[in-house]
Amino acid sequence: MMSKIEVAALKAHPLIDGYLARFIHTENMTFSFVDVIAGKTLPEHSHMNEQVSIMLEGIFELTLNGEPIRFGAGEVIVIPSHAKHSGLAITDCRILDVFYPVREDYRAKSEGK
Repeated sequence: MMSKIEVAALKAHPLIDGYLARFIHTENMTFSFVDVIAGKTLPEHSHMNEQVSIMLEGIFELTLNGEPIRFGAGEVIVIPSHAKHSGLAITDCRILDVFYPVREDYRAKSEGK
């Protein structure tokens, strides 16, 4: 069992163009530390996982169920399970996304499957 992890030492994985993520998986959750390049979009999608997005640096516009919401450093958005969402990085961003339960697709990506 790990007790201390240096995020910068984790291998980075491209999610989509302009979105680079480092993952930590626990038994029940996935933590995704995402670096986003300004101007890059996140296509609309949904997933069964609950998601909490925590803005560490930058400004991001998330569209949640058709409603645009801008959030910046120190702000949090909760995305319910199966909610449609998309986004646009207004500036370069660092975002921590926390998912429950574990994002198995991200786990497979981080394990090289």
